[in-house]
Amino acid sequence: MTKIDRYILVLFLRTVLICFCSLAGIFIVFHAFTSMDDLVKQGQAEDGLVPVMMRYYGPYMLLLFDWTGAIIALMAFLFTIGWLRRTGELTAILSAGISHGRIFRPILIASLVLIVVQLVNRELVLPTYRDVLTMKAKDIAGENEQPILAQYDQANRVLIDGSSLLTLSRVVREPSFRLDGVYPGFGDLLLAQSARWLDACGEHPSGYLLDGVQRPDVIDELPSVGVGERLILMTSRDQPWLGPRQCFFATTVRTDFLQTNQSATRMASVAELADRIRNPAVHSSMGLKVLLHERILRPPLDYILILLGLPMVVNRHGRNLFVMIGASMLTVMAFFVVKTLSGAMGGSGYLLSPAMAAWMPLLILGPIAYVRLRDAQWA
Repeated sequence: MTKIDRYILVLFLRTVLICFCSLAGIFIVFHAFTSMDDLVKQGQAEDGLVPVMMRYYGPYMLLLFDWTGAIIALMAFLFTIGWLRRTGELTAILSAGISHGRIFRPILIASLVLIVVQLVNRELVLPTYRDVLTMKAKDIAGENEQPILAQYDQANRVLIDGSSLLTLSRVVREPSFRLDGVYPGFGDLLLAQSARWLDACGEHPSGYLLDGVQRPDVIDELPSVGVGERLILMTSRDQPWLGPRQCFFATTVRTDFLQTNQSATRMASVAELADRIRNPAVHSSMGLKVLLHERILRPPLDYILILLGLPMVVNRHGRNLFVMIGASMLTVMAFFVVKTLSGAMGGSGYLLSPAMAAWMPLLILGPIAYVRLRDAQWA
């Protein structure tokens, strides 16, 4: 890497940081304006307003980076080259016989690294803050209680429902499980005070531990039932690890399947989305399958978005910087129109399968981006 490469790279990364901080500042100002009372009350009860805002808005900054990383990289690309052109440095470098492609190489490599960081953030970091990002400012001190989205366990023929869902502790309040399967002695309804999700361990598979079972009222006298050797409803009569008025329902329908906030699903990792689609107990919509394929293909699509802006960066006709920014915005809009239209067709099952709907933007825009990259390398 030459001194010119380092100079251009530092200029580009500094522009990326400034653009992101500007967007983050605007987001925090507008969002905090509507939530300041709750944040101030929480700050008075804890260590102060600044730590509370950092804890609340920190995960949002990660989400904002995931949403805008590729667009910011494209804008920073334009601003960097515009600055080099304005100061005459770009003209001096080109006059030495160096092509645009060689000048842009450190920026293109840095953009690729930025997209990889986005990928790591999206797959490893954001899923851990999924519940926090669905909270409102008034809920940051405690549990995020939200309405529950009833889910039908197709494998066990049980409708999982309740009055509300506590996302952080993974508890269903006042669970009401409708039993459509054959469970002798349990009747058609299982009511309790709470149901806590437990991961699989040596004593039991994954499922819900129901405390304070109200129906059936003779729960402690009923034996565990299931299908073959697989127990589905377990009781304290033959399961010593269960206490009085407790029942365990073995299922693979986790509490995140019960969230009404669909943004929680969109922030799940690719592994979690694939696991949900493969789960035989729940129905997976066409839209969810499209989302899985889109998440897999998002890194190359984000890089294609940056490459589509190369003709504006080369700028052989000496266009104004703001004209280039306007043209880049049109490019971004066209990119998302193609992506959204393909996703909508795949989600509705119209003409395109979910996999084909996710691949269509790459098949359409990929060759265009490659041609633009080749042209820029020799310009």
